[in-house]
Amino acid sequence: MVPINYLAVLGAAVVAIGLGFLWFGPLFGKQWMESIGITPDKMEAMKAAAKEKGMGKNYAIMTLSTLVMSYVLAHALIFASTYLNTTGTTAGLQTGFWNWLGFVVPVTLGSVLWDGKSWKYWFITAGYYLAALLLMGVVLALWV
Repeated sequence: MVPINYLAVLGAAVVAIGLGFLWFGPLFGKQWMESIGITPDKMEAMKAAAKEKGMGKNYAIMTLSTLVMSYVLAHALIFASTYLNTTGTTAGLQTGFWNWLGFVVPVTLGSVLWDGKSWKYWFITAGYYLAALLLMGVVLALWV
């Protein structure tokens, strides 16, 4: 059985969710909306429509998916630490980076290559996942 620290998994997920709030809000929110063609007026209309449909469900699904990502990254960190012969921040950063490069980059490139999204959109979105996985990796590695 792989020893998983569930509080660390929860903490790493909270960090990623907080980063997402900042990343797609004050840091890159305007650029991200521009990259997908959303004007401020359109965003307000989307928010109103989402409230009617129950935006809480969307947040719940994203929270659950972030918890899953954190849990899986915790497993990857344990296995990687064994083979990388490193621990702490370095192990967390390496695990986050290699998981981003191996899983996030190939999957998200399809949004540019096949879905017609801009490279700007890709860099903002993939950049978030890189930053999130790096931070999550560090939280998981240090919270032993």
